[in-house]
Amino acid sequence: MPGVQKCASTKPLGFPKQDNHSPSYWLQSVQGDPLLDHLTTPELPLSADIVIIGSGMTGTLTAKHCIETWPEVKVVVLEARQFCSGATGRNAGHCKPDQWRGFTGYEKAFGTQQALKILQNEQQTWSDLVQYVRENDVDCDLWVGDTLDVPLTPEAAEVSKDTISRFKAAGGNVDHIKVTQDPAKAEEMSRIKDAQACYAWSASTLHPWKLSAHVMRESLKKGVNLQTHTKVAQVVQSLKIPGRWTVKSDRGEIECTQVIHATNAYSPALEPSLRGLINPMPHMCNKVTPPVSFKGPQGLSNSYGVLLPNGGLFSINPRSTTEGPVLFGGCNPGQEEFEKWLQEHPEKCIDDDLLGFKSVTTAVQEFAESRLKGWGTYSTNQAEHYSHAWSGIVGMERQSFSSPQS
Repeated sequence: MPGVQKCASTKPLGFPKQDNHSPSYWLQSVQGDPLLDHLTTPELPLSADIVIIGSGMTGTLTAKHCIETWPEVKVVVLEARQFCSGATGRNAGHCKPDQWRGFTGYEKAFGTQQALKILQNEQQTWSDLVQYVRENDVDCDLWVGDTLDVPLTPEAAEVSKDTISRFKAAGGNVDHIKVTQDPAKAEEMSRIKDAQACYAWSASTLHPWKLSAHVMRESLKKGVNLQTHTKVAQVVQSLKIPGRWTVKSDRGEIECTQVIHATNAYSPALEPSLRGLINPMPHMCNKVTPPVSFKGPQGLSNSYGVLLPNGGLFSINPRSTTEGPVLFGGCNPGQEEFEKWLQEHPEKCIDDDLLGFKSVTTAVQEFAESRLKGWGTYSTNQAEHYSHAWSGIVGMERQSFSSPQS
């Protein structure tokens, strides 16, 4: 992805702001939920066995694992803001296992067998998640159906064709992937004008905050202590007990045996060894109200990855609700201008208060109106239907192998 290094720094860029002013579609829908501002105990515990910093999906699942593996262990989760209000609560809602697209990059970096294992793990993770949601009756708006990867240019189509061929030749399983290389059939199947090909396989969309909330609530019943609005400023070796750590926050200090950093792009602010390895990069997500021609039975019935040259991507998640919005994420053509702006405003690399960026929103609008067949026009101010956008911070590794789904 171009520009990943633009916000790289050998120094910590800082911590998240305490308040969110660009609420995501997900966070807007759960306002008033008591878990957002949960404090298991009125005061911060003085000690714990394990302190987890961050309450997104990573921190929440880590807490689940710890309390179920060692029920006697005292686990405390610290969150600087509201519960799950960072990247997990600000994405585009995809649970889409990469089946083949990242193979070439993974193979180059890690070898053929490891590349195959990485993609097998993605498939297994998705299968396990769907099983967990169904067995536990989790209220998280889970949808399971075909996701479509649609190359939009001959260049993107050639890259896709070559990648899946390499994956298959290496022993990758493609039996469950429906492949259409005929542009006319791809356009009909995807409803995207000038589609060059179409790849379909089973995936999901869901409400990420509700999923995280279910997992956390179950862990709270088992003894996990969640402390929201507790911003950690420093993690240092304990001066009181050798071999332990002191976690310093704006609400006090906790002595503990283990510290787990689950703060995504903010991790280098607390852990020096990660500086330069994890780099913050904001991406935008746009909630679009579709015209009447794309609502109800006429609405999109698949999730999408629209593949563009040089790793560009529109991710599309049509929400199956009465409101019927469509969420656009990914790394669309407007991201390049956004990243140039970030070079001039590096402090914004850790700012998820951004209310949108014109070039990104314009790219979404142009794609919807020129590429989605039958999208049509609006009866009211057209621009207003694209105006709700929010930022989320992606933690980019030093080398990135594929575009984010957001």
